[in-house]
Amino acid sequence: MAFEIEYFHERVLSEVQSWPVDVLADYARLVELLAEHGPDLRLPHSRALGEGLFELRPRGRSGIGRAFYCFVIARRIVVVHAFIKKSQQTPDKELKLARKRAKELTNG
Repeated sequence: MAFEIEYFHERVLSEVQSWPVDVLADYARLVELLAEHGPDLRLPHSRALGEGLFELRPRGRSGIGRAFYCFVIARRIVVVHAFIKKSQQTPDKELKLARKRAKELTNG
């Protein structure tokens, strides 16, 4: 049975849709894999960040995207934050926002 992908807020989906076409195409491929494999999806496509937060790692010639997600009961996956990376390291503010949203989902 496949997992259902949802977005924390409409703005998260809008951010993903604004990505460059090549990064967006890779994201679409990775989301299909995520829906099929759920928590079994691993590097290089997905990576656990701890505390129930994971990152999806789409890339293209024009850049690298990151979409943070968590698992919620009933085989649901919620994408809580997404952005295009501008540096090698993921900025702390992006990670903090994703962790805050994931905590909101799990703690109510």
